[in-house]
Amino acid sequence: MKKFFAMLLVLAMALSLAACGGNSGSGDSGSSQPAGDSQPADSGSAGDKVVRIGVFEPATGDSGAGGKQEMLGMQYANKETPTVEIGGETYSVELVYADNGSSSDKAPTAASQLVSQDVSLVLGSYGSGVSIAGGPVFDEAGLAAIGVTCTNPGVTAGNDYYFRICFLDPFQGTVLANFATEKFSAQKAYLLGELGNDYDQGLLNYFEQAFDGACVKDSFPTNTSDFSTYLNKAVAEGADVIFCPVSIAYSTQIVKLAASMGLEIPILGSDTLDSNKVLSAAQGSNVQIYVSTFYQEGGAPEFDEGIKAWLNEDSTAMTNNGGDDTIAAVTAMGYDAYYVALEALKAAGSPDKAAVKAALPSLSYTGVSGAIAFDDVGDAIRDTAYIKTADNAAGAWTLETVQTAK
Repeated sequence: MKKFFAMLLVLAMALSLAACGGNSGSGDSGSSQPAGDSQPADSGSAGDKVVRIGVFEPATGDSGAGGKQEMLGMQYANKETPTVEIGGETYSVELVYADNGSSSDKAPTAASQLVSQDVSLVLGSYGSGVSIAGGPVFDEAGLAAIGVTCTNPGVTAGNDYYFRICFLDPFQGTVLANFATEKFSAQKAYLLGELGNDYDQGLLNYFEQAFDGACVKDSFPTNTSDFSTYLNKAVAEGADVIFCPVSIAYSTQIVKLAASMGLEIPILGSDTLDSNKVLSAAQGSNVQIYVSTFYQEGGAPEFDEGIKAWLNEDSTAMTNNGGDDTIAAVTAMGYDAYYVALEALKAAGSPDKAAVKAALPSLSYTGVSGAIAFDDVGDAIRDTAYIKTADNAAGAWTLETVQTAK
């Protein structure tokens, strides 16, 4: 009887080991997969060809909410178009993730992780600071990166391997300064940004340079949670507008405080404030919010309908979008960036990273956010921004105007 039970035990252990070994070849990179059913393309049966696109985005930290929304566009596009023809052969497209944690300190490690994963090119990041920090890693590795909404000029400056599909901060700052004058006849502006943040400080400077009036400028320390001193100063200084191009985490705090104060000064924000979290913070109040951004719902109805249906089918994707199906401009840009990557792979005729980089400068593509092409630096050739305003009763963005820089 003991021998019988011993044989049963050996058999059970053998079956257990076989089961545990079934996924040993999955090749888990340890990277973050933040979306719901939008998993990386499966390598399939032996002989299937796979091309990998790196996703260099924040899934955590102050910019995690925006990073997740930017990734949603890539994930929806990958779900919609999971294969690409390269050199006459069909490749499955796998998205490989690395979370840069919204931190310039963590960004080089995340960039190195993607380099080690044999990706053909990289998309991202949401956040100029992390893009600037990760850029030298891509440069040294000879790996092309396509910035999606990282608008600071420093992202591509001196880096032949970084491209981008969004407008730049000198343009965005000028557009908002012009808007402040044209919409509100503003003669004094209060400028507020995070101390040491490349994105914030760059935009404050560009706005100040373009604004035809006086500016009062302040910077708050990282991890500030009480902005009452700053908003009260804007009131005391007699500011006609407040310009605060800050992260979603900070902007929601500022907007909630402005609502509780009954602040009557219009708040102008950059593309980072184009978030349903900001809408939620303002809903039911009289706070006036205007943001410059890359896309407005209605610009591409087929895309709008498709991604809204996907968000409503996928609970994790909906959570990553902030809990509703409002389409963030960064999501539309992430969608376009994925298709630009596919065009680069097609033009290269190979998944080789050097061939892909060589194909990018002459590439042109028309996406849901408009025509995309690159100048000699690798920056997008764009001359238009959407200015949206918050409808606090409906909890939605409405298009105020389409603006160009003077």
